[in-house]
Amino acid sequence: MIRVMIPAPLATLARTATEAMLDVPPPVTQRTVLDAIEARWPALRGTMRDQASGKRRALVRFYACGEDLSHEPPDAPLPEAVASGREPYIVLGAIAGG
Repeated sequence: MIRVMIPAPLATLARTATEAMLDVPPPVTQRTVLDAIEARWPALRGTMRDQASGKRRALVRFYACGEDLSHEPPDAPLPEAVASGREPYIVLGAIAGG
C-alpha cells in the first residue's frame, strides 16, 4: 500500500479525502500510481495527465521524498520510501500568475 496525497479540489471532485492508501503492484512508478488513482476515482481521469498522450498537465506537479518528480520519466521507479508507504506520493496543483 502506498500513501497518496491529492490536492483538495481534486479530492472534492473524486469525493475522497486528500490522503488515501492505494494498492499499487510493483514496480511502483509514477505511471502505475496515476493508473491506480484513475482506476479508483474515474472522475480524476484527464485531470492530472492528458488522456490521449499520458503527459502531465502543465499545472500539476508530482513530489516524493522532498523531490519534484514532475519531469522524471513516468516509468522510473519511485523511491523505496514511497513504494513501502512510509512517505507519500504527492500530487500538487501549481500556481501560475504574474
